[in-house]
Amino acid sequence: MVEERAYWLAWAQISGIGPVLLQRLQQHFGTLAIAWDATAAELAKVEGFGFQTLEKVVQQRSRLHPQQILTKHQAENPHFWTPADADYPRLLLETPSPPPSLYYRGEVDLQENLGNKPLVGIVGTRKPSDYGIRWTRQISTALAKNGFTVVSGMAEGIDTESHLATMKAGGRTIAVLGTGVDVIYPHKNRDLYKQILTSGLVVSEYPAKTPPDRTHFPRRNRIIAGLSRAILVMEAPLKSGALITATYANDFGRDVYALPGRIDDNPSQGCLKLLSQGASYILTELDELLKMLGAIPQLDAVEESATPQQLTLPDLSPELQQVMDAIASDILSFDLIVQQTGMPTGSVSSALLQLELMSLVSQLPGMRYQKC
Repeated sequence: MVEERAYWLAWAQISGIGPVLLQRLQQHFGTLAIAWDATAAELAKVEGFGFQTLEKVVQQRSRLHPQQILTKHQAENPHFWTPADADYPRLLLETPSPPPSLYYRGEVDLQENLGNKPLVGIVGTRKPSDYGIRWTRQISTALAKNGFTVVSGMAEGIDTESHLATMKAGGRTIAVLGTGVDVIYPHKNRDLYKQILTSGLVVSEYPAKTPPDRTHFPRRNRIIAGLSRAILVMEAPLKSGALITATYANDFGRDVYALPGRIDDNPSQGCLKLLSQGASYILTELDELLKMLGAIPQLDAVEESATPQQLTLPDLSPELQQVMDAIASDILSFDLIVQQTGMPTGSVSSALLQLELMSLVSQLPGMRYQKC
């Protein structure tokens, strides 16, 4: 039997089939292997599969051989995960667009992948001020010394400062690249890249030898947000990739922290915009930051409480019961509850409020919910 991971690779080679459609395929058919043998009529039932997409699938699928693709791919890219692999990062898998292949180099810590160790993303401008550099170093150092893994993009500026400060403090860091994991960009960060490989991890959704491309970097920001429990925006002008990361973080139900700056400083305009739009938290004190981040539930704690005591619930309306059933014993983001129930956003929001008032559900930071 051909491995399921082979079908993640094969489907991704069909033009027009991206991470979102792949996720929908997997959810609709249960496995991508079953989807591979589905008829055009069956595929048409999947949201997003219009006539043009179906036409491409019919034309290209017959020319692709999943096992051959996997064998060739493994020879060129020996280290990668697909969503079919148990070691695929759990938090990233819960997003609407997990990469069909996540390539890696360096030292793997499976506790990070399982969600048992907290990952925090730090992003910002490529041209930070002394103020931004100072705070990035202080916060990265504090996170490293308190057991957090720092995630960033290995770009110039804030990214570089966060990686360096984390490793200097003896912590782990993960760099998410917009190139293949064997391509160093920017080239001036070659020493940083080598250092990360010895005490951390480099990951990318792009296969080996992929050169830098301006379209890759905004897309990789969703991976930074998806891997992280929270995103810290240190300094960012109004047109900044850091704001794209913050948007993804909001969409994924992650906490977003912003470092306040002077209103006449260009590098602070993006942070001020985030604060004006209701960023989760303002970065002002290290102790308070660590306290807030430490309050985010760890996934291993969820596993340990997977068999709670049976509670006698009051009679609930069908909508309220549907939301309660979706949450079950796990902690879910608002978006995942909407996805699992299939209910309108407004109905889910109303149901959650009623359940909170009944002390049956509690809200956690980042619009996550759990049963009381």
